[in-house]
Amino acid sequence: MKRFNVTGMSCAACSARVEKAVSSVSGVTACAVNLLTNSINVEGTATDAEIIKAVSEAGYGASVKTDDNKTTKSTDSFEVEETSALKKRLVWSVGFLAVLMYFSMGHHMLGLPVPSFLEKNYIGLGLIQMLLATAVLIINQRFFINGVKGIIHKSPNMDTLVALGSAAAFLYSTFSLFVMSVAYTEGNIALASEYVHELYFESAAMIPALITVGKLLEARAKGKTTDALKSLMKLAPKTANLIVDGKEISVDIEQVKKGDIFAVRPGESIPVDGVVIKGFTSVNESALTGESIPVDKEVGAFVSGATVNVSGYIECEATRVGEDTTLSQII
Repeated sequence: MKRFNVTGMSCAACSARVEKAVSSVSGVTACAVNLLTNSINVEGTATDAEIIKAVSEAGYGASVKTDDNKTTKSTDSFEVEETSALKKRLVWSVGFLAVLMYFSMGHHMLGLPVPSFLEKNYIGLGLIQMLLATAVLIINQRFFINGVKGIIHKSPNMDTLVALGSAAAFLYSTFSLFVMSVAYTEGNIALASEYVHELYFESAAMIPALITVGKLLEARAKGKTTDALKSLMKLAPKTANLIVDGKEISVDIEQVKKGDIFAVRPGESIPVDGVVIKGFTSVNESALTGESIPVDKEVGAFVSGATVNVSGYIECEATRVGEDTTLSQII
């Protein structure tokens, strides 16, 4: 199985699009996209270049995952950077939005005073609102970039909806401001006053600002969940004691193959799933099942990787290794 990091996914529609694109590649027999970890697992004979190309053509980025340690570090770095960037975007967005709401609705709804030179200057008020809304849209330009990419690749997503809604409000408000300016130059004050109520710059700015709040909450929830996944990954032992020609040899867990015989002493973790062929013991399976009471294991009993041998010495035959183990399936 090959693993790839995927960037640019923001919703379930994105992951479905990536999965469909990769599944259509010749040689791919199975693939599974994980939106939580921004990754995809692929089985088959397709090359890395073909898979990355398919993801890119779907409008997203892809790269080959390296070893687990580097992947964990890069994931941690990505989560920290993403959360930090979202916080900055939210703070600046709310700051500009608060000022925008003051100029657009404060004097109408709350009776707040405005600068004297803007009391009857509706064009000036409109221009200030447009500038503030533009600042918020620039800060949240990622929605528009991803949204346009989705349209270009015929795979509209949540960012596309945000971009369309915000852009529609901004463009209509700009048109209304233009009509107001033309009406003022022609002396048609009544028409200009009527279009004052057709400015929706605050709506154009409010949409991406509120969605950014949701993105930040989502990023925090994702961080907590991935922390739980990483804790599960750390349960897996790194080495196994294989019995070869009557001798015990310590090898990396990746070298254990189905059918190998391995030994587990009291206090050690069972490296992979297997069947007991010698000995009797009790195994603490709480890490997988949540059951706090150790379970007795005798010859013929099944044992799972990452569980702890509590009492006796046992020898087991490996039945499931690597990604086929119970722990890997849970993760």
